[in-house]
Amino acid sequence: MDLQTIQQAIKQIAAEKNIAEESIMETINSALAAAYRKDFGHKNQNIFFEFDAQTGKMKVYDKKIVVDFPPDIIKEIDENGRDKKFVKEIEGAEEEAAIKFNPKTEILLEDAKKIKKNTKIGDEIIIPLELPADFGRMAAQTAKQVIIQKIREAERENIFNEFKEKEGQLVTGVIQRREMRGVLVDLSKATAVMPYEEQIKNERYNSGDRMKFYLVSVANTIKGPEIIVSRTNPEMIRKLFETEIPEINSKAIEIAAIAREAGSRSKVAVKSNQENIDPIGSCVGQRGARIQTIINELGGEKIDIIEWNEDPSHFISNALSPAKVASIEINEKTKTASVTVNEDQLSLAIGKEGQNVRLAAKLTGWKINILKETSEGKKEKVELEEKQIEAGNGKAEVAEKEGEIEVREDEEEKKTKKAQKEPAAAKASEKAEKPTKKKEKKKNNKKTKK
Repeated sequence: MDLQTIQQAIKQIAAEKNIAEESIMETINSALAAAYRKDFGHKNQNIFFEFDAQTGKMKVYDKKIVVDFPPDIIKEIDENGRDKKFVKEIEGAEEEAAIKFNPKTEILLEDAKKIKKNTKIGDEIIIPLELPADFGRMAAQTAKQVIIQKIREAERENIFNEFKEKEGQLVTGVIQRREMRGVLVDLSKATAVMPYEEQIKNERYNSGDRMKFYLVSVANTIKGPEIIVSRTNPEMIRKLFETEIPEINSKAIEIAAIAREAGSRSKVAVKSNQENIDPIGSCVGQRGARIQTIINELGGEKIDIIEWNEDPSHFISNALSPAKVASIEINEKTKTASVTVNEDQLSLAIGKEGQNVRLAAKLTGWKINILKETSEGKKEKVELEEKQIEAGNGKAEVAEKEGEIEVREDEEEKKTKKAQKEPAAAKASEKAEKPTKKKEKKKNNKKTKK
C-alpha cells in the first residue's frame, strides 16, 4: 500500500465511521508497535511507533525506566549480563524485597546518561531502535488486524455514545426477525432488541415493518452496545404527544400523569400552563387529527385525554370519564375515594373487565370504591367479577400497586339476595317432583290392571 493510498484510507475511515484522524493514527501506531514487538522485540518491551502519514516515515522507539543500584549489585548484574533479567534474594526478607532488574523495561543510570546526560533515577528514557528491512508482510498483516479491531472498538464506542444520548426518546426502526430473546429491530447504525415483556399483546411484528419505539436503555457489552426498545412503556405515550402536539413540546400544555394498558387503552391527564389554551382541544386537534395520528401509531390503542385538576375530587371524577359521577367522598388519610354513579353509568364507570376504574386508579394514585345509586336512592358497593379483576394482572398490576381498586357489595345486600333466591329454588324443586309422582301413579295403575 503506497503513501497516497494510506492517506486516502485514513480520511475515508474518519469520514465514514465518524472517527477523528488523530485517533486513527494512534491506532495505526499501536498496531505497528504490536507487530514489531511480536516479530522483532520482546513481550514486555514498551515499544511505540511514530508514523507520519504525510511523509510515510516511520520511527520506532523503546521506552525504559532509569534505575540504579549499589556498585556491588551492578557488578553482579554485569557478571550475569546487562541484557539479561537479574533477581537477587535477600536472606530473611520477603520476596517483594528482592533486588530485581529487567533490561526489557529498565535501564541502568550510567547507560541512560550515555543517551541523555541530565537524566536521573525514575525518568523515562526513549531509545531509538532500528527498523528492520524485513519489517514486512507478516508484521503488516498483524498491524492490519489490530487496526481493524481498534477501528471496530472506536465505531462501537461512537454507536454507544450516540444511542446513550437517545435514552428515553423515540426512535424509528425496521423489524428484522424474531429470536429467543425477543424481536430484533434495525436502527440503521445498530440493532436493538425488543424483549417479549416490552411487546404489545396481539400486535404483529412482520419483517420489514417500520414503526416507532421507545428507547429504554443502552448498555456497553463485550459484543458491543446492547440497545433495549419498547412498545409498551407508558413514556412512549408522552413522547408521541410531544412529537405530534406543538403545545406540549413548547411546555404550554403539560402531561401530568399517564396510565396505560398497552395495546388496549390509555388515560392521559393534561393541564394548561397558559389561560387561553384548551388542553384537551389542543391534544385532540381539528376533527381529531392530532390524537388520531397517535392512535394509528399505537395500532388503534384507545386514548382518553383527561383534564388534570389539583382538587382530588374533580381529578378522580374526570379520570372516570366517559362515566358521569353523581358524587364523591374522599378520605385524605387513607387516600381512598368512594365514587357514586347512577345505574345507567355503572358499566361506563367500571369499564370492560374493570379497565376504566383500574386506569383511573393508576392515573390518580387513589384507591377507588365504586358505589351504585339505585332508583330508590340507596347507595350500594358494586362487586366486580373475579375474571374482571384477573384481567388487571400483568401490566395492570402496576396500576393496582399505585392506585388500588375496591368494588364490592355490602354483606347485607348479599344476604337479602340469597334469601330471595332460596324460595325460588324451593319452587323449582317442587315442580321437578310433580312429574315424578305422576309417573309413579301410572305405573301402579298398570300393575292393578294386570
